[in-house]
Amino acid sequence: MAVLLDIKNATKRYGHQVLLEDASATITDDGKIGFVGRNGAGKSTLLRIILGEEELDSGDIVRFPRLRLGYLRQHDPFLPGETALEFLMRDSSQPDWKCGEVAGQFELKTAQLQGPVGKLSGGWQTRVKLAALLLHEPTLLLLDEPTNFLDLRTQILLEHFLRGYKEACLIVSHDRAFLAATCDQTLDLSHGKLTVFPGKVDAYLQFEKEQREHVERTNAAVLAKRRQLEDFINRNKARASTASRAKSKEKQLEKLEVEEVVVDAPTAAIRCPRVSPRRGPAVRCRDLAVGYPDRTVAEGIDVEIVHGSRAAIVGDNGQGKTTFLRTIVDSLQPIKGEVKWGHGCEVGIYAQHVYTSLTETDTVLGYLERAAMIGTKQQQILDLAGAMLFRGKAVEKKVKVLSGGERARLCMAGLLLGPFNVLVLDEPGNHLDVETVDALAQALLAYEGTVIFTSHDRSFMQTVATNVIEVRDGRVVNYIGDYGAYLAAVTKEIDDGEAADGGRPAARKPPPADRGGKVVATAPAKGESPRNERDLRRELSNLERSIAKLDAEKKQANVALLAATDPAAAVRLHGEAMALAGKLSEAEERWLAIQEQLG
Repeated sequence: MAVLLDIKNATKRYGHQVLLEDASATITDDGKIGFVGRNGAGKSTLLRIILGEEELDSGDIVRFPRLRLGYLRQHDPFLPGETALEFLMRDSSQPDWKCGEVAGQFELKTAQLQGPVGKLSGGWQTRVKLAALLLHEPTLLLLDEPTNFLDLRTQILLEHFLRGYKEACLIVSHDRAFLAATCDQTLDLSHGKLTVFPGKVDAYLQFEKEQREHVERTNAAVLAKRRQLEDFINRNKARASTASRAKSKEKQLEKLEVEEVVVDAPTAAIRCPRVSPRRGPAVRCRDLAVGYPDRTVAEGIDVEIVHGSRAAIVGDNGQGKTTFLRTIVDSLQPIKGEVKWGHGCEVGIYAQHVYTSLTETDTVLGYLERAAMIGTKQQQILDLAGAMLFRGKAVEKKVKVLSGGERARLCMAGLLLGPFNVLVLDEPGNHLDVETVDALAQALLAYEGTVIFTSHDRSFMQTVATNVIEVRDGRVVNYIGDYGAYLAAVTKEIDDGEAADGGRPAARKPPPADRGGKVVATAPAKGESPRNERDLRRELSNLERSIAKLDAEKKQANVALLAATDPAAAVRLHGEAMALAGKLSEAEERWLAIQEQLG
């Protein structure tokens, strides 16, 4: 076990807000750490400090020699027209066989690697960025909410990779299922202090709860003893015969101290609109086709969602979940077929990035007053605002100063003040902390209306969903089984694929290596005498020109192969590409062997 990073007496403030106060923690190379804490506690700030993008007010971040940081980038680092494979090679300076090998761990196949990376969906682009990150071979991975906007399949692939990854990880996530599957240690940031716990997040939360209960019981006993002593002192200090005993009890009283119990930040107490239960279909799709003028995403859709159900829309990113939702709420016109809502349906919509459409000059209270149905009393509005953590003067805040999580809670509060008996929620948990997501799940369980929703949070899905609708391969169908069955089916599909090593891009094998990973030089053939340095350098120069030429010819052959429509031509081009790949591999191995001989 070696230390990678040592945080010593770290302090960081923004105005009156204290994020770190004399906080210390040590990160070693022997574990994967789940980094937890309430929204706004300072987790992302600490990651930026570790990366060197921000400075501490006081204290030190000691980086040890073996530390190589890897950080999952949120921006798009791709060049216009660049393929995924070209990006991976450019970003990492690794050969194509190595890039293909790492990309294969995220099921990036030839179609995704050879096509323009800019045309991939957000989920596939995230897979490319993860592959690029790992090609730099970091000793400490920093992942800030890596499951946000990742579909279930990509989450499971990432979990599988992280479980097998030999280096250390520091992972910020609100998804407890993901942390439980990947992390064996926990780092908590609360009230400016860092706490390292040698166990999983659920065990840490249980330990924290038990510690708090123990302190509360001890304090209760201390307070009871205090009252007894105070009563004895008051009754006996005035009498000469008992004054000395009272004096002794006063000394005992002075030694009795209660331990401070740190009060957690308040949790949102969410209530859904009170509506009358209804029966029959809430929405019915008949021979529906959804998509855009130039592209049909899914067709032949015959789906019915009944009143009172909580229908989870599932499927990989890019398959069309959001397109389907936009179509049924009439923000996108169907290509053909019909969507018919039941009589009396009042539909409220919470869409991805809805909070970006808020008016910057609005106040919290002003927005909620306009969102509330006519006749809503201001006290009801203030009560819900308080439940969503806008208390006291916080309701006077302008939208422009709100964080992403605060804006999301504001939009959710506006939705819950309406008269809606149908809620359509697209990723409602993004930008909400764990406690608020849990509160929302419990509110939806008590809601007597209909819920149609998508989410990447597996715990939330399993808690809320009563039925599952799958969007996949151009179809939208009612899944036979609950969310647990769907999760098991996707996991089995990935496990079977990994067991068979199927669907991964073909990758040239690296040059021979010894157990330590060092490239082994090819020995001279039998009867071949050792070459002098001049001859070797001449051959090296020739090989470099040959490698460049073969690499260019191979790329041209691959482009022609992708464009070929005639089967015979495709077979011929495939043979040419394989032959070129073999020659290139031999040339590279010989180049490495000569480099080793030259030292």
